[in-house]
Amino acid sequence: MNSKKPNIEESRLNYRHLYYYWMVAKAGSLARAAEQLGLTPQTISAQLGQLEQAIGTALFDLQGRKLIPTEAGRTALRYADEIFLLGEQLWDSLKRAGGEPMLRLTVGITDVVPKLVAHHLLEPVLHLPERVRLICHEGKFENLLADLAIHKLDVILADRPVSPGMNLRLFSHPLGESELSFYATASLAERHGEDFPHSLDGAPFLLPARNAAVRASLDQWFESHGIRPRIIAEVEDSALLDTFGAAGLGVFPALTPLTAELARRYDAVRLGPIDPVRDQFFAISADRRIRHPGIEAILQAGQERLFLPA
Repeated sequence: MNSKKPNIEESRLNYRHLYYYWMVAKAGSLARAAEQLGLTPQTISAQLGQLEQAIGTALFDLQGRKLIPTEAGRTALRYADEIFLLGEQLWDSLKRAGGEPMLRLTVGITDVVPKLVAHHLLEPVLHLPERVRLICHEGKFENLLADLAIHKLDVILADRPVSPGMNLRLFSHPLGESELSFYATASLAERHGEDFPHSLDGAPFLLPARNAAVRASLDQWFESHGIRPRIIAEVEDSALLDTFGAAGLGVFPALTPLTAELARRYDAVRLGPIDPVRDQFFAISADRRIRHPGIEAILQAGQERLFLPA
């Protein structure tokens, strides 16, 4: 029988090694992580080698020039996300206890929410009397809901409420709804702006991906008006949709209250309204009663700054 006592140091997780692994996994390469950390790739590689040796399994597979986490690596990444998020929260709490009060608001933004909408909703948070540290994460609706359920997020900005069928104790707070219009560059507007909406038949279109809540309504609008769109691209990321639109690749939908801003930022021309289609937005929280002043500011912004009443 082996009576050798376990080496306590060997049984402990080296959090510095884990942090280096986390940074590499996020960056996708040693070189990029090394640049962010101010270290050499050789140093980080050596630290990762020690971590893999300690746990007895590889954390990365090399695919081309990119490092892809293995199954063990994905498990480590999930835990590392929580560990270092808690570390940041601990640091904030200790600083507040030391006389530097600051609120923290961690917001999840679904990728289909327009960036201009997110900006208008979040900007008031930064002008509250309280000091607020705003942290934003973008992602898929289902993934963000899972993070909210385990309190990695304080609130989610989404284009749909939580489904009643989901077994999650989360609450949807309507922010409002807005009319939509079609927009295009000046050259496209000259060809497809007159005799709206019939002039849109056969026009090139950039549309939200089918996971966007408003997409089904847009398809029904086309059908009801006898318009056959020539769909150039279906885009999940709203910022990319606007960018493609600004490049003149196609007609694209956007919120009507943003007409002036779209003209200023993208030189976009409004072709006409998409009646009766409306885009809705929601703030989703883990609490029915809102207590965080930052979330209260988001709800107020939805009612006063951007949308028509829901």
